[in-house]
Amino acid sequence: MKRLMIDSYINHLRKSNNYSNEKLEKIEYSLTGIYLTFSKIIIIFSIAIILGIFKEVLLFMIIFNIIRTTAFGLHASKSWICLLSSLIFFIGLPLISLNITINLYFKILLSILNISLIFKNAPADTKKRPIVNKKRRLKLKITSTIIATLFSIDCLLINSNFISNSLIMSLLLENILISPLTYKLFNLPYNNYIIFLEKHPDFIK
Repeated sequence: MKRLMIDSYINHLRKSNNYSNEKLEKIEYSLTGIYLTFSKIIIIFSIAIILGIFKEVLLFMIIFNIIRTTAFGLHASKSWICLLSSLIFFIGLPLISLNITINLYFKILLSILNISLIFKNAPADTKKRPIVNKKRRLKLKITSTIIATLFSIDCLLINSNFISNSLIMSLLLENILISPLTYKLFNLPYNNYIIFLEKHPDFIK
């Protein structure tokens, strides 16, 4: 179904002769990402509804994607791995957040750790989308650190146990996804902007 829909649209664009092969490849890549994202969300939300935790899953996804938008991090190399890991993260972590209570002092320790690691490793780019511009990388690092700090302060002050836990869990998850150790574990290149600039020395940053 996915290939049929995407190939049909790409062939339609190709017949118009208004797009280069490079442009068509970018469009196909974007369409594939959109299709996989919506398919994944439908599956996750369906399971969440069955388990009666739709609101919690939705809230956790919103919280996580706030920090994900600026800190970035690795992406699964295959769609089935992406779906499986998303199910573990977005179903499993909200369930954990619902059913545990974290000691205040441990929250403070985790908060310090989260902020430090976000500041150290964010943003973490990918091979397909290296963050080449130095000013943009700095802006993303500062923004990510501010978000992590606000999340950490809120997790200590907010009354809702679920939201407090979700703020901590989302930062822990993001730190796993931007860690050079995680990239190494999955045999993926880290600091891809450096690799890109070495291959394209004349590129204007």
